[in-house]
Amino acid sequence: MRPFTYTSATTKEQALQAFHPNAHYLGGGTNLVDLMKEDVERPDQLININNLSYSKITAGANGGLTLGAMARNAETANHRDVRTNYPLLSMAMLSAATAQIRNMASNGGNLLQRTRCPYFFETSMPCNKREPGSGCGAKNGMNAVHAIFGYSDKCVAVHPSDMCVALAAIGATVEVQQPGGSSRLIDFNDFHRLPGDQPEKDTTLQPGELITAIHLAPPSFADHYYYLKIRERSSYAFALVSVAAGLQINNGTITKAGLAMGCVAHKPWKLIKAEAYLAGKQPTQANFDAAADLEMNDAKPLQENKYKVEMGRNAIVRALTQAFDRKA
Repeated sequence: MRPFTYTSATTKEQALQAFHPNAHYLGGGTNLVDLMKEDVERPDQLININNLSYSKITAGANGGLTLGAMARNAETANHRDVRTNYPLLSMAMLSAATAQIRNMASNGGNLLQRTRCPYFFETSMPCNKREPGSGCGAKNGMNAVHAIFGYSDKCVAVHPSDMCVALAAIGATVEVQQPGGSSRLIDFNDFHRLPGDQPEKDTTLQPGELITAIHLAPPSFADHYYYLKIRERSSYAFALVSVAAGLQINNGTITKAGLAMGCVAHKPWKLIKAEAYLAGKQPTQANFDAAADLEMNDAKPLQENKYKVEMGRNAIVRALTQAFDRKA
């Protein structure tokens, strides 16, 4: 690990003033510190933000819920209001990592997780995300766990978070504090970005911006929901493919669907076509099959991850079936 200085901020003003281009904010550190040990991230200053007042979970506007950016994943997943009104989010978060990591990881940090692509972690290999202009080793290399949607010639990596897949499905807004003192809101589906020509940029955050809260939309899927995580082993592993599915059903008809996939793209992949198709239809096997086909017809697998197309289709159908059958 390279030398760095450490600053502990007690106010947002201190944190924002201390930031410079080669500094990083430090929350739980469960991802950042690992990357520093691997010499992937090389900040010369860490700004501790754990003392800032962004750790509460409170009622939000219009019947929603506000998650403080510094609230821990475990606290959030087990919070009464989250478990009652947003059980899809709770289910996704409790499937992630280990209990120890969930106890340390912050909500804001979860949004900023970096890819687990082995070429990103191995500093002797080319990776445009780690070193822009060096090439993408995975595109024509070992790419069995990589993207089937939205990638570019520059990068085929996937976003690893479980929490973010559920947030994409249920609807959320990210609040950030800007260095100039003002704040702005970012729709969750605009927060993460596809790689394009700048895969080193995971999000639409501007330099120095600090995540302060995640605002959840009013609950829609408290009764019919399911988070399906397919992985190589049953625990302590990142997903190969995941699906967050929420259904709002009235009188036997789907009035609203929230769907997103994980580990298939550079960002949580919102299933817009399937959501639109299911609205107004009955929750039947035939309709679930058709919705899955609409999405997976757009998949463009790489040499070693063709299995993700069939796996993804089956995962969508299974998650929808389980969401329909499940009642909180």
